[in-house]
Amino acid sequence: MPRPSRTSRFGRGRLERHLPILQWTKTYDRDTLTSDTVAAVIVTIMLIPQSLAYALLAGLPPEMGLYASILPLVAYAIFGTSRALAVGPVAVISLMTAAAVGNMALEGTAEYAMAAITLAFMSGLILTVMGVFRLGFLANFLSHPVIAGFITASGLLIAASQIGTILGISGGGHSLVQLLGNLWVNLSDINPITVTIGVMTTAFLFWVRKGLKPLLISAGFRPRLADLLAKAGPVAAVAVTTLTVWAFDLAGKGVAIVGTIPSGLPPLTLPSFSGEVWGQLFISALLISVIGFVESVSVAQTLAAKKRQRIDPDQELVGLGTANIAAALTGGYPVTGGFARSVVNFDAGAETPAAGAFTAIGILLAAMFLTPLLHFLPKATLAATIIVAVLSLVDLSILKRSWTYSRIDFAAVATTIAITLGLGVEMGVSAGVILSLALFLYKTSRPHVAEVGLVPGTQHFRNILRHKVQTDPGVVTLRIDESLYFANARFLEDYITNRVTCDQPIRHVVLMCSAVNEIDMSALESLEAINARLRDMGITLHLSEVKGPVMDRLKRSHFLDDLSGRVFLSQYDAMVAVTAGSSAPTS
Repeated sequence: MPRPSRTSRFGRGRLERHLPILQWTKTYDRDTLTSDTVAAVIVTIMLIPQSLAYALLAGLPPEMGLYASILPLVAYAIFGTSRALAVGPVAVISLMTAAAVGNMALEGTAEYAMAAITLAFMSGLILTVMGVFRLGFLANFLSHPVIAGFITASGLLIAASQIGTILGISGGGHSLVQLLGNLWVNLSDINPITVTIGVMTTAFLFWVRKGLKPLLISAGFRPRLADLLAKAGPVAAVAVTTLTVWAFDLAGKGVAIVGTIPSGLPPLTLPSFSGEVWGQLFISALLISVIGFVESVSVAQTLAAKKRQRIDPDQELVGLGTANIAAALTGGYPVTGGFARSVVNFDAGAETPAAGAFTAIGILLAAMFLTPLLHFLPKATLAATIIVAVLSLVDLSILKRSWTYSRIDFAAVATTIAITLGLGVEMGVSAGVILSLALFLYKTSRPHVAEVGLVPGTQHFRNILRHKVQTDPGVVTLRIDESLYFANARFLEDYITNRVTCDQPIRHVVLMCSAVNEIDMSALESLEAINARLRDMGITLHLSEVKGPVMDRLKRSHFLDDLSGRVFLSQYDAMVAVTAGSSAPTS
């Protein structure tokens, strides 16, 4: 039988890279199907109340949360690379959607829903284009402390935004100050029945999250069944509170309910193609895309590492992009990979992205047949669901850890939290992006430069301030611990000038470049200026331990021809050469 040609294998490999579904379906068997089905059942139970709640958090009709949990999951199953990531509406993206769309249209209007759909479509396009051009590395410029601070502040904002619903009063606003101010103004309108439902549901959900599973296991239930029943806690809360409101006609006593939710298949929708709308939403769509991708890829990489699997960040951009486009075409709003449901999906035994597709089927059945049963669902129950879910995102310990480790990182985290709470989520995420870039530029613009000497009895060189080493008063050896580029080139010029301007009889300066991975044009010009300045002072400039790619670049310039000294393979060779014939090194 003829073997497939190398060209055909290469073509198939490229196709599988762009369509990961072709990879995992080749080994799909009955055991995998069972594992994925069980995981899908558990995630579906969890996702139904969350989808409704997050849609209301975004200021959208609850059914849009269900719509955003159907076709997007199928799209990700086809194009995504994570075996366990569960895609759908999440709290932070829902809050960002409310902030972006709330500036354009009145909540509850057709224009509001259309703007959310358009936001999903734009976010999908941005993510897909980034994936096609392999721009996933751009997300690395967002520092983890800043992202942690933003998510913590967002969690606090989301929880605060739901207090009004728990109390049965109006409490809207885009910042913590506005939220608390509106709650205070309307405090006299508290509905006691709504408070009872909200507080009891919140307490029940907190207890279910921590205490129900151990209780069931101690009662003799098998761990898998106990876990399933514990995950069904929110559904039980929905069922009990809905029946209570219906049985006692609590809606007539001021308890806010979800009301009529349309049943049936998700509608086919198209985004707005108005230039004005796109102009107003572009920055928000970009921020939602970046934050959604960072959150999603972090979760995906963490879960993949536990099973020694790998994900492709660039293909993840395509997977999330197509999921958002699918949401826009079926009446949904922006989606991404959620931390809590992905962990549940992983722990429940999901083996492939097919678990997400099976979850979509479960949500579809709920949208078609169960929505009439949710008419009397109190909004306080959904608010409790949101509060319990988002408080797991709050990690105030990041402030203590960053303060202990780095004052600069602490300042960035604290500033991000303060701006998010004080000015709103959009300003917070914008500040986070700017702070991350500023933090990177600040740290790299002042590279660590150590003067080094020879460790006695070895060929190793270490910092003269940290170790007992041998030096030569006529030789200055500087180890540069950073790549050289436009932002730090002038710093190096000034550092070397200040070091050699002294009373010592300095004859040689050696730049130890073992940690230098890149030298751009600005840095090259600075090296040329350093070389010329030292030559005028009667000092010879040498380089040592220059990496191959950096050396290749230098050979394409005139710098090596003009260099007053030499380029040495090792720092030890340089030290031997420049100290030959001089007095013995001193300790």
